[in-house]
Amino acid sequence: MPSKNNDDPSSTNSHQNQAVSQMMTPGVVQIPGDVSVTEAASLMERERMPCLLIKDTGSSFGLMTPTDIVKKVVAQGLEPDDIEVRTIMTRPVQFIEYDQMLDEASALMLANSTPILIVTKQDQPVGVLTARDLILSPKRCAANISAHISVLDTGRPPAEYDTTILQLSHVGALMKSSTSLLPETTVLVTFTLPGLASPVTVRGRVLSHDNRPDDADTPTSTPSVTIDVQFTKLSPADQSRIKTWVVEQESSPSKPS
Repeated sequence: MPSKNNDDPSSTNSHQNQAVSQMMTPGVVQIPGDVSVTEAASLMERERMPCLLIKDTGSSFGLMTPTDIVKKVVAQGLEPDDIEVRTIMTRPVQFIEYDQMLDEASALMLANSTPILIVTKQDQPVGVLTARDLILSPKRCAANISAHISVLDTGRPPAEYDTTILQLSHVGALMKSSTSLLPETTVLVTFTLPGLASPVTVRGRVLSHDNRPDDADTPTSTPSVTIDVQFTKLSPADQSRIKTWVVEQESSPSKPS
């Protein structure tokens, strides 16, 4: 599968100038609805795809992601060999044409509260675009901003953690924490942009987490976890504030370390 070079300076155009096809993962793995979860999970792992497209009937589609397996099968104590993918798939599926702009994809994800779009060309599936792809384009601005996360889990009191925002854009953030959070966890992130007085509080969705060793010159007994969060509910005012701050950081002269 072709890799996307998100760190190449030539790939840091704004959303207005980039088409969905430039950031999508090419290819879509499509299976019928009666395939077992075990078989589907093996296929998804083998093909290294973020999801599978389920065609249940002639006009009914769904998506199966690793999160569906964890929440709807493993967490329920069910046997994946006995479960058909049609019973756990997420619906409806959101489609977008390959030549649409990334800003349109971002708006579609936000409006439908979904982190995955199936990309089509002349109504035929040709790729997958995830919220993580959008977070990496435009390239996030390096940051070192203290933040606070409140985990919103129905039926439980909110869990709260202090974190540090390492990279920031108006689409999402990469944060460092001592606590792992499962993908699809809903969170509230509160932070104050340097130079501004009032804090920003934004609702988001955890896309992934990655355990990474701390730097050798900062010894600590607590392991470092990096968490990708997609912003899902951001007011126009806060979006404008973050965009302005990011542009200012990118245009300011580099400061000596």
